[in-house]
Formats: sequence, C-alpha cells, structure tokens
Amino acid sequence: MMETTIEQRSVSRNLIKSKKRVADHGEVFTPRWLVEAMLDLSEESDRIDARFLEPACGNGNFLIRILQRKLAIVELKHRKAGHDKRIFTLIAVMSIYGIELLKDNITECRKRMLEVVANFLKIKESDEFYRAASYVLLQNLIHGDALRMRTAENRPIIFAEWEYLGSGKFRRRDFRFDSLTQTSVGDKHEKFAPMTIGKIARASTGGEPRKTV
Repeated sequence: MMETTIEQRSVSRNLIKSKKRVADHGEVFTPRWLVEAMLDLSEESDRIDARFLEPACGNGNFLIRILQRKLAIVELKHRKAGHDKRIFTLIAVMSIYGIELLKDNITECRKRMLEVVANFLKIKESDEFYRAASYVLLQNLIHGDALRMRTAENRPIIFAEWEYLGSGKFRRRDFRFDSLTQTSVGDKHEKFAPMTIGKIARASTGGEPRKTV
C-alpha cells in the first residue's frame, strides 16, 4: 500500500511544477500514456508533413511524441539516403506548431525538440541542419496567449508555413493566427524568397530571410 502511494506521488510530481502554477495558470502536464492514446486515434501523426498545432503546448509532451512518430517514418523510408533523411527530418519539424503562455515552458519545449532532432541525425550545434532546425522551432513554437492570439510582446501571433520545393530549397509564407481562424481564398500573407538549408541556418544567427513583394 505504501509503495502505491509513493508511486502515485511521484507521478503527480511529474505532472506539475508547483501548486502555485496550477492555481495561477491551471498548468498540469499530460502523462505519456494519455498522449499515446490520443495520438493513436489519428493517423495524421504518422504522416511526415501533416501539420499539427498545440495551442497550450507546455514543455512539449505532445509535440515531442508527434515529432518522434514522424521521425520513425523518416527512418523507415529514408534511412539509406543520408541527405533525404536530413531533408525530411526538417520537413517533419516544419510541420509542428505550438503556443505556450509561460516562457520557461516554451524555452524547454524548443530545447527538447531540438535534442530529438540532434539525437536522431547525430549532429552537433555546428551543423547547419541543427541551426536550421533551431530557427524553424523559434518561428513555429510561440511564446504567447492562444486565446488572445497575441505574443508575449502583445503582437499578433504569426506562423510560418513551410513548403519544400525540391532540390534542397524551401519556401516560407507567414500568416497571422487570428486571420487563419477565418481564412478565405485570397487572404494576404507575407512571402519569402526560396531558401536553401544554408540560408535557413544563417537566419538562426540573425540573417533574416529576404521577403518578396
């Protein structure tokens, strides 16, 4: 009986950071078994390019598992082609989006996602694919309030839509989150010139991609 009580307390500690955060923000992390059960209901998590948005992503429990499932498909389909494996890993990262109210959570979420990519590709921080993935996660995982559709700096939340053009080039288009909820054909969005992996990687150090008219 005592062992069960200790185990239950251990599980509870893993699901919260503090009672104050629960009281202030309703913060309770989703347990692994529930994440798996919910993802099993959707075949989309097994598609490399299927887009996912978690509007209260916490430190990434859902997004980590979605990424890992996508990477399992990448490994299955592209393990013998090193360059393709890297390209489709980045495509998987580009398809995952999140919004989180608390800064420490979104920082931890980005870090955990990047660690999954680095371990999967066996790359270090100096690798341009690592830097490219880091930049994409910075654009896709937003510190903000999903209900208000505003960033922590009180600006409109903007998401980047990434499209693979082939031959190692990607196109980016930016959409406001509040516009996406009422999207119609012809809505305006910001367009960027096609980018190589190298250009995306350089953007992580402050070299912002060039926009088109």
